[in-house]
Amino acid sequence: MTTPCTQREAALRGLITPEMRFCAAAEGISPEALRERVADGTAVILKNRNRAASRPVAVGRGLRTKVNANLGTAPDRVDPLVELRKAEAAVAAGADTIMDLSIGGDLRVMRRRLLDEVPVPLGTVPVYEAAVEAERRNRRPEAFDPEDLFRSVQAQAEEGVDFMTVHCGVTRAAVSALERAPRELGIVSRGGALLAAWMRASGKENPLYEQFDRVLAIARRLDVVLSLGDGLRPGCLADAGDAAQIQELIVLGECARRARDAGVQVMIEGPGHVPLAEIREHIRLAKRLGEGAPLYVLGPLPTDIAPGWDHLAAAVGGAIAAWEGADFLCTVTPAEHLRLPGLEEVRHGVLAARIAAHAADIAKGIPGAAVRDREMAAARRRLDWEAQAERAIDPELVRRRLERSDAAGGESCTMCGPFCAVRLQVRLPCAGPDAMDAGSP
Repeated sequence: MTTPCTQREAALRGLITPEMRFCAAAEGISPEALRERVADGTAVILKNRNRAASRPVAVGRGLRTKVNANLGTAPDRVDPLVELRKAEAAVAAGADTIMDLSIGGDLRVMRRRLLDEVPVPLGTVPVYEAAVEAERRNRRPEAFDPEDLFRSVQAQAEEGVDFMTVHCGVTRAAVSALERAPRELGIVSRGGALLAAWMRASGKENPLYEQFDRVLAIARRLDVVLSLGDGLRPGCLADAGDAAQIQELIVLGECARRARDAGVQVMIEGPGHVPLAEIREHIRLAKRLGEGAPLYVLGPLPTDIAPGWDHLAAAVGGAIAAWEGADFLCTVTPAEHLRLPGLEEVRHGVLAARIAAHAADIAKGIPGAAVRDREMAAARRRLDWEAQAERAIDPELVRRRLERSDAAGGESCTMCGPFCAVRLQVRLPCAGPDAMDAGSP
């Protein structure tokens, strides 16, 4: 039986798929423009062929910066219903995708609920399931069977997972580079640590790299987007840009080329903790080595001292990273580095990432990005509180705070009272809505 072509293969043949049309309409660009970006590998469409319940999402060059929210069970916090509520809250707050990072309980049950009930693309990390399976067999998590890993990749793809992180760049050479120049904090990626420990114990090469063609065959059959994981990302500022990170990035660029040659859509994952002054350099290097592949970043966090406020630290770094070319921001919650996030922390993380993404989209000149900002300015000029709430990134919060203020019927807020600058200048000439350009900057 002939396997249907992937989005990339269709694009290379000059075909515009229904998913391309849907995503192009959502982005405000022509279907042909999106087809060209999918064909040259600078954009991907997240949509597993086996999953009917989700809407496709495009990620890449010249498109709105997307936001992902992580969630999932932990060994001592196994409650699929709670994680499902987090997913629903994240989507309601504007998350474009969800990643299931579960490592506790029945992982398949958790994944099945998300696939059935959450209408956005779902991502996973298959090595987690292999490690959990090893522990169930009374082995250490890093003593997983490589065949269990490939079975997880296969099963998750068949279930309908839209994109998956594979840490194929954590090679023996990269780990050796880390051992020659030890880090302040070592490996902070859970998937990266599992694979590095497996290689040390077995003396063998990372199976995801050594048998990458097996991964490609699975991904191509169901059009799963591969997200090449940054298993050696820096976990503190002192480790940013070291030999291990760069070695991994070079391998990820090689694997991205192999994926594109095989007709598989691919993204590359970026750094974690990076000094503010070095973010531009890191993003541009990842884009160059990945030949323009969409870049998915965690943060980056430009400081190590913000536990409890890491969602804000990540928003600072994420705005700069997206402005410089990152296409996909991973939510960092206030609970990062501390514990499993709660419902409200997931929501706050998504909103912080969306602010960063939106600010970057305006800076990049993404079509229509500035429309709401200009509408907000007009609403503020009119002292139209409800219009301001409607255009805010968090309307619920705006309305709650307005209810506790004296703002009503065009009156000033409690900040200024009769000294309100807008009210004081009502007789001054001001550009009205007709004079305001509603398009992109």
